[in-house]
Amino acid sequence: MAGPLYWLGRKCVRWRYAVVLVWVTAVALLVVFATHVGSETNDNLTLPGSDSQNATDLLTQRFPAQANGSNPVVMKTPAGTKLSDKKYADAVNATVTSLKKQPLVSSAVSPLSTAGQNHLSKDGRIGYISVVLKASPTQLTVDDAHDVIDAQAPAKDAGMQVATGGYLGQKVSKASTHGSEAVGLSAAVIVLLVTFGSVVAMGLPIVTALLGLASGLSIIALLGQVVEVPTVSPTLATMIGLGVGIDYALFIVTRHKGQLEGGLEVNESVARAIATSGGAVAFAGGTVIVALCSLLFAGIPLVTTLGYTAAISVAVAVLAANTLLPALMAILGRGIYRLKLPLPQPKHDARPHGWARWANFVARHPIPAVVISVAVLLTLALPARNLHFGQADVGALPESTTARQANDLLTEGFGPGESGPLLISVKLDKPATGATDQRLVNLQVSLTKQRGVASVTPPLVNDNGTAAIYTVTPTTPPWDRKTEDLVKHLRNSTLPAATKGNSMSAEVGGRTAAFIDLAERIGDKLPLVIGVVVGLAVLLLMLAFRSVAIPIKAGLMNLVSIGASFGVVTWIFQEGHLLGAVGLDDPVPIVSFVPLMMFAILFGLSMDYEVFLMSRMQEHYRQSHDNHEAVVDGLASTARVITSAALIMVCVFGSFILNGDPTVKQFGVGLSVAVLVDATIVRCVLVPGVMALMGDANWWMPRWLDRITPRISIEGDEYFAARDAAAKREAEREKVGTPA
Repeated sequence: MAGPLYWLGRKCVRWRYAVVLVWVTAVALLVVFATHVGSETNDNLTLPGSDSQNATDLLTQRFPAQANGSNPVVMKTPAGTKLSDKKYADAVNATVTSLKKQPLVSSAVSPLSTAGQNHLSKDGRIGYISVVLKASPTQLTVDDAHDVIDAQAPAKDAGMQVATGGYLGQKVSKASTHGSEAVGLSAAVIVLLVTFGSVVAMGLPIVTALLGLASGLSIIALLGQVVEVPTVSPTLATMIGLGVGIDYALFIVTRHKGQLEGGLEVNESVARAIATSGGAVAFAGGTVIVALCSLLFAGIPLVTTLGYTAAISVAVAVLAANTLLPALMAILGRGIYRLKLPLPQPKHDARPHGWARWANFVARHPIPAVVISVAVLLTLALPARNLHFGQADVGALPESTTARQANDLLTEGFGPGESGPLLISVKLDKPATGATDQRLVNLQVSLTKQRGVASVTPPLVNDNGTAAIYTVTPTTPPWDRKTEDLVKHLRNSTLPAATKGNSMSAEVGGRTAAFIDLAERIGDKLPLVIGVVVGLAVLLLMLAFRSVAIPIKAGLMNLVSIGASFGVVTWIFQEGHLLGAVGLDDPVPIVSFVPLMMFAILFGLSMDYEVFLMSRMQEHYRQSHDNHEAVVDGLASTARVITSAALIMVCVFGSFILNGDPTVKQFGVGLSVAVLVDATIVRCVLVPGVMALMGDANWWMPRWLDRITPRISIEGDEYFAARDAAAKREAEREKVGTPA
């Protein structure tokens, strides 16, 4: 990698102004184009082969208007009044008429009509208009959603509290991330100022990361025009892109400044920084991308899309660090030292003395270091035993969102299950004569008798009598485990018993059932994804370090640190500890795809630090063939920059705890804790302790395996050692006049 990257670095130095111009122009065009077409995201959930997907497919074919369920427009009158009062009844009727005029509205059922009699609370103050849209969650745009919501003006003008639920309300209920980004950036600026000691040097990683992030988010926005991009994708891409973008630039700038202080000429230093640290960045970024793209093996479209959209932000960050950054460093030259802070300037020497003493201490006391660090990690991971995959709780969204308001009003007026009804789709092999068909009546009675069912609507039969649909309202909210138990009971017992021998079959569908299926599918696929990610990472590290022990050790260490982050997330969100610190009032379920995404992201990011640490240890071992010295020197020379990089990542990830979306909060806590644990306990205590215990066995590789394994050099030290030696010999020949 060193040769091609050195060539790339030289070209970026030579054409520095052109490179910057191309980057700025490309970013500007992408941002303008993405802004023009708009950003469309949706949380449409497809799970091929699942019961909920089968139910949706049946409804799409035979009940297209009902396939996506209804969207409640919830209204509440002031105290002492009812919806049936003339003033409010007129407003309700006017709102229904206004909604029906919208092109996307298929039907709107008033709570004051006979068909909507179940949509009115017992006290008469709360009711909802059941709105069925022609557009599916995938087809519905933000502008379309606002148009339908604006049609609710008559109810609002009458003085009622109005809120919209369903996928219509969720489309416009997105928590802002701008505050989180600002906090994360501010913290990163402070860390970089202390690390580099000058404003100009600090600005390089920030500018590079921001331009790369703008490009990545614009690409994702454009991608959203042709594929289904989940709502959380841009936020997740922002977290990862900003974190790795700053970190990757930090590693390269640190190498460049160290070479300048060693007397290397500016342009040569830039090219060598790209060939060495840039190679480590490319390799580390590649491991993150491989880990994220490995989510394809889960076979879940939602998870796959989350994976490759996040991978896009990482790929752009790597590209920016290895092309834009060298051009900027070449333009600045020694101006990188300008605007120094009035503080002691950091030295970029090979062995910072404090870290050298710590590294030597750990290497001399490996057994206590390993025992204590493992004990701490296992303690943190302990709550993960109770980790349960759930679904997003709309009731935990900010109170300012219409989806949260609708959820609260529905719970107040009708009970907690009203916001997440189940759709029972029935396929009739022998056509029914109508809703009074005895088979359908018997099924309704059977559903009503089940424990955990609050209500069941009469069956709605399609025109040719080949399909029917019921809406079942549970007594518990969508995320409650009792709702999950109800769905399983209906599938395993109630529906098979009620449909057997009646020439019909039934499936449980709807959004609530779909997320229950998602959690089950993720639980089944998680071991496969873990195996694939760990296997690929071990293979890559084996190629990089030509060792059997180091890749296996790295895989085990990463699993332990990720387990610790899972434990902390479970302890806070699921078990309800320190909720005030993360801005929540009550415990919330762990969204099923969060642990899976966290694993892929964290395993990739952990490999970043592993690569930077191990490459230096390997370099020292090749020079001295002394494992103790290699461990001490490797940790001493990398700990400061790894700690700075990890602190930036922790600040960026941690800042997203301020986001109002509880799912984003879970990512923020999990990722920040994992990086903190990995860069401190694992990387600075456990890894050197284990390597000190293993001795020279760290670097062992069977001869047969060594012969068939391709040779690669991550940081290119061998390349430059040979290059410099050849240049020195050539200079000596010319000096004495000896023919080459």
